[in-house]
Amino acid sequence: MSFESLGLSTELLRAVAEQGYDQPTPIQRQAIPIILQGKDVMAGAQTGTGKTAGFTLPLLQRLSEKPAVKSRSPRALVLTPTRELAAQVGESIATYGRYLPLRSAVVFGGVKINPQIEKLRRGVDILVATPGRLLDHASQKTVDLSHIEILVLDEADRMLDMGFIHDIRKVLALLPDNAQRQNLLFSATFSNEIKQLANRLLNEPQLIEVARRNTTAERISQIVYPVDKGRKRELLSHLIGQGDWRQVLVFTRTKHGANRLAQQLEKDGLSAAAIHGNKSQGARTRALAGFKNGDIRVLVATDIAARGLDIDQLPHVVNFELPNVPEDYVHRIGRTGRAGREGEAISLVCIDEHKLLRDIERLLKQPIPSQVLTGYEVDPTIAAEPIQNGRNKRAGGGGRGGAQARHRGGRNGSGNNGQPRAAGKRRPAGRNGNSRNRAPA
Repeated sequence: MSFESLGLSTELLRAVAEQGYDQPTPIQRQAIPIILQGKDVMAGAQTGTGKTAGFTLPLLQRLSEKPAVKSRSPRALVLTPTRELAAQVGESIATYGRYLPLRSAVVFGGVKINPQIEKLRRGVDILVATPGRLLDHASQKTVDLSHIEILVLDEADRMLDMGFIHDIRKVLALLPDNAQRQNLLFSATFSNEIKQLANRLLNEPQLIEVARRNTTAERISQIVYPVDKGRKRELLSHLIGQGDWRQVLVFTRTKHGANRLAQQLEKDGLSAAAIHGNKSQGARTRALAGFKNGDIRVLVATDIAARGLDIDQLPHVVNFELPNVPEDYVHRIGRTGRAGREGEAISLVCIDEHKLLRDIERLLKQPIPSQVLTGYEVDPTIAAEPIQNGRNKRAGGGGRGGAQARHRGGRNGSGNNGQPRAAGKRRPAGRNGNSRNRAPA
């Protein structure tokens, strides 16, 4: 099946072709025709399957076909949980809508609000926003949401995880009645909370699910390396150097841990940077750009980066620390193995994290292969300690915790869980080129 067969306009087909894409992904094949018909959609797809283009392309066409009312107010609203995902969606809209007379804007926290206000005053058709900053604009009366024709909740499960449900309800109260607009809900997982939200939001929705619930991409190879907590950094540097990995995304639980690990890797001769909610938006953007172009070899991130990072052909993801919430493991490793490519997900697991690992394997409904590396055998005399820091501020992992505090623009929980420094091999940093996907992100 080609994009031409999906019913897209000539202008959109031209923009898609210029990006080098010729075959739609399964989520695009299913979602685009249904959205073009004006129906509500509840869609589930693994990250990296091209879902962003799956809703941006038909959204652009629907708005371009229908004359706008004489208003500068936005006609379509895309809500995302993080700044990075908002920026990615905004870039997708600009790329595919380049030949359409539609205006778009992206608003999120962490940056000055006045330039956003000025752009909104000039008028936009499509607004991409994080919930917190959108409500800031609404309270200052710098945005009017009463003319929204299409609402998209992107990464809806992540928004609920981050405590945005109250913000989402406040935003919905500012929109026209849900029967008067088209509603699209995209989620990697369908929890009971997501189903409850869908029941309130969607009108006779079409269900699209291109992967089994809570599964990981088939092209991602997964492995666990048991190791003592105090030697994780040493093992990580060894793996990067021995394998000559040129682009590695590493996840920690906390902001402090991300900062410390990035500094330690730099001392090991590996170019590294940390990205998390306490970093300014400029610093986050620079770090991500350096990682994509190969200036930065290792990007250390908290779960703020588990969604919304569109990194072409990322070969390696490392869980330096396992997440407290099992579903976050799926989101983390989904940064690799995208668009049909193969990827590798490595988890460095100490004795403290054995229960977290069991919770993840229970979610996946299968064990993750484990391998002890020579020279990094676990010391059997070390006793397990409870894990107190992380997103839910609780020990041991296993299921979701209580309600979390509100996070604006994708901020993440904080804590001090850095690892002791150990000697590691020094390896020169390198550069890595990227190639183009065959289907839109």
